[in-house]
Amino acid sequence: MTLPPFVGASSAAPALPVVLLYRKGPKVAPRGHEADTLRELARQIAELKGTQLAGEFDEACAYPAHRYLIPDDTLTLADARKLGVRSVRDLYGGVVPFPFVATKLIAHGLPDDAKVSPPGWSHAFSSRTASLVLPGYSAFSRDDARNAARILLEGGRVRVKRPYGIGGAGQTLVANRDQLEAELDALGDEALREGIVIERHLDAIETFSAGQIEIDDMIASYYGVQHLTVNNHGHRVYGGTDLAVVRGGFNALVRLELPENIREAIAKARAFDATVHSDYAGFFASRRNYDVARGFDEAGVLHCGVLEQSWRVGGATGAEIGALRTFRAEPHAHLVYASTREIYGKNVRLPAGACVVYSGVDAHAGQITKYYTPGGERRKGASIDDS
Repeated sequence: MTLPPFVGASSAAPALPVVLLYRKGPKVAPRGHEADTLRELARQIAELKGTQLAGEFDEACAYPAHRYLIPDDTLTLADARKLGVRSVRDLYGGVVPFPFVATKLIAHGLPDDAKVSPPGWSHAFSSRTASLVLPGYSAFSRDDARNAARILLEGGRVRVKRPYGIGGAGQTLVANRDQLEAELDALGDEALREGIVIERHLDAIETFSAGQIEIDDMIASYYGVQHLTVNNHGHRVYGGTDLAVVRGGFNALVRLELPENIREAIAKARAFDATVHSDYAGFFASRRNYDVARGFDEAGVLHCGVLEQSWRVGGATGAEIGALRTFRAEPHAHLVYASTREIYGKNVRLPAGACVVYSGVDAHAGQITKYYTPGGERRKGASIDDS
């Protein structure tokens, strides 16, 4: 493999890193909107770093020591050691000590008297985050799943979630024990051993995001509001996120004038993030995104809690890149808006300044267009609803 020249490198400045896309899955070149979107976002991240994407990581290639990886999934510590990833300055994404830590499974504790848990499971983490998440359990066996569902079904319907589902996919709504048994049979014992989440069903849900990104000398934190859309199959799915992004850490974010629901979502995400750092040794991430849901159970009780975390390129990454571009171009900017959208079907009207990251016909999703708008600087204290 021939690498492109280091853009901007000179004898007077250190060489820029080799930026590489890293795929944890099969080495066959993937196709479709997800693969193409990842490739385009990786190209733009490389551009932010002042260089260009050097292709996909190849174990047979001898790269310089200074390289920066953009993985398609969260890395384990074993992955990171093999790849030379030592800190947040070496990747856009995150590193976890055990694979399950990167999934929805850590958002809930085990049911009482659970018989099965994976190596490395932190009971202390589950105890400390119980007030930060929605009512639910994680289970790693059929019996434990039954016990968890029995407790939750007393309060209404539950959702059975696979640990790796994204955008609302990989979950089933269950109303009684017969439906639960049918779902467990459909999953199979092998999938159950990998773990599932059983969570209280909520209505009238609002989903917020809170997160932080770090690339080189830039740190930015944000909150966001997620939107749903209808895909080409008539299903309601993730349709994008509106972000309000500040330069700096979470302390800068919470100094904004915020509605109470947004402030609560940020507080829970921030506490969840801090607990991961303290209870799962070896964790670090340059991209930390937490989805927080607010909704009512069947008794009319309002719940607010972290749904899941993302320590890899995600649905809001385009908006994150757009915000960082603005901060890089405008050194005095403090707060900017940025948005992502995923639109299905033809005849899409793009807003002024939109940056398209994918537009085409996917074999499974059909016609889809993805873009982000970088927004601009807003006055200090502006809310995400400000127009």
